[in-house]
Amino acid sequence: MARKMLIDGEPAAALEEEVTDFDFDLFVIGAGSGGVRASRFSANFGAKVGICELPYHPISSETIGGVGGTCVIRGCVPKKILVYGASFGGDLEDARNYGWELSEKIDFNWKKLLQKKTDEINRLNGIYKRLLSNAGVKLFEGEGKVVGPHEVEVTQLDGTKLSYSAKHILIATGGRAHLPDIPGKELGITSDEALSLEELPKRVVILGGGYIAVEFASIWQGMGSTVNLVFRKELPLRGFDDEMRAVVARNLEGRGINLHPRTNLTQLIKTEDGIKAVTDHGEELMADVVLFATGRVPNTKRLNLEAVGVELDSNGAIKVNEYSRTNIPSIWAVGDVTDRMNLTPVALMEGTCFAKTVFGAQESKPDYSNIPYAVFSIPPLSVVGLSEEQAIEQANGDVLVFTSTFNPMKNTISGRQEKTVMKLVVDAETDKVLGASMCGPDAPEIMQGIAVALKCGATKAQFDSTVGIHPSSAEEFVTMRSVTRTVAAAKPRTSL
Repeated sequence: MARKMLIDGEPAAALEEEVTDFDFDLFVIGAGSGGVRASRFSANFGAKVGICELPYHPISSETIGGVGGTCVIRGCVPKKILVYGASFGGDLEDARNYGWELSEKIDFNWKKLLQKKTDEINRLNGIYKRLLSNAGVKLFEGEGKVVGPHEVEVTQLDGTKLSYSAKHILIATGGRAHLPDIPGKELGITSDEALSLEELPKRVVILGGGYIAVEFASIWQGMGSTVNLVFRKELPLRGFDDEMRAVVARNLEGRGINLHPRTNLTQLIKTEDGIKAVTDHGEELMADVVLFATGRVPNTKRLNLEAVGVELDSNGAIKVNEYSRTNIPSIWAVGDVTDRMNLTPVALMEGTCFAKTVFGAQESKPDYSNIPYAVFSIPPLSVVGLSEEQAIEQANGDVLVFTSTFNPMKNTISGRQEKTVMKLVVDAETDKVLGASMCGPDAPEIMQGIAVALKCGATKAQFDSTVGIHPSSAEEFVTMRSVTRTVAAAKPRTSL
């Protein structure tokens, strides 16, 4: 049976012929979230699918990876496990005012948690392999590269090279941590190593102001480490709503994390007392571990893409159209390797749309509007839709801002001085809710539901007509009646 691809509702003539001359209908390089999803769904549509992935290890390199990819093995999942572990530190403090008689000294066993984390990602690695097998996808362990528009080469662990032809090739190799080019950078680590340290560091310096930096600052502080967070801007989390960034910064400081805004590291020096991190202000911060959380870059170096003619951008990301197709008609790419919106659920969406378009005869483009996401700091920040700054920039008229700042019920007894902040951004003319933000306990769980409302185009009046769940923090989203401020549409001015 001929498999046809739809683009703009029309079958692509070049792809109509019988698929008889290829080893596979689809060969995928990279078995992370996007690659596995695309492989499974394509196989379910009847395609013959092969996929290759580097051998498994918690710490990645150019020759080490693992089925499940960054998120499962050295990203979201193990990170969230450590966040859970770190959160118990504050919960135990709070428990005393709830009547729990706890000894003053409570020990934390890092190695026990580390082993539990490793056991879980080993389990998930096995599950992902079974998902591929159950879908009929052929898995190859080794390093894949593209050697032609319809040909891939897999180098196995013993060095043997295998060549396969494929009607379509999908690149889903993700990204990896970027290291700053400073003297002594070899003394620092990335998030890969941070998730697998043999010993819990007592003193940590983190360079970066993004979500990875903020999350690890919360993790290590919650486990008892002294943490210095160094970042170049006035506030962490550049690109998020400025008001919410300030809330996160205040919470980090309130938990005991030392913030160093408008600061960079110039060098690392090994000493008898640990690592000396020197800042551009002349400060010297001593650490047992220095974490570089300075961004990630697409994994395209060893794929031979440029030799085949696949276009890359200046950062090494694969250029694709709205259907995830490269300039070579038979080669496609999804996930972080394209550097569009680098989130696991987005890679899943892109993989699904690819399979539907190419093998399901269902023209499907990823929709990047109103995608919710979270920063798993302690407490977490979660958002969906536009920030206040984005709304002001994009709106045609006035923007209404509703905010609520309150002490969560749990804190009224525990005595913890940490406010929850919620925010809605509304188009004054249409009453449509453009964006929502929350920083406080359970923010990601609450925001997932709010995302459904925004995806459906909910208005502020519809929020107001919704009955809240009492007592809960979530009910604040449907009880914010008074406008905090009205902002006329204009270009935002911020240097934060």
